Amino acid sequence: MPASILEEGGHLLDGGPTRDTVTRLSCPSCGSAHVAQVLGDNGGVSYVCTSCGHSWS
Repeated sequence: MPASILEEGGHLLDGGPTRDTVTRLSCPSCGSAHVAQVLGDNGGVSYVCTSCGHSWS
């Protein structure tokens, strides 16, 4: 890769904005963090636990 590309892209790894907060979903049934977001029948958003199979909106 040309050095100029490496030099230009190097700043992307340094001092960029960081995300301090992380929002994690957990299954209300089993408490697992293994949750997938899926689209509902009417275009809404639902969630399903990939550990126990519980689904909710």
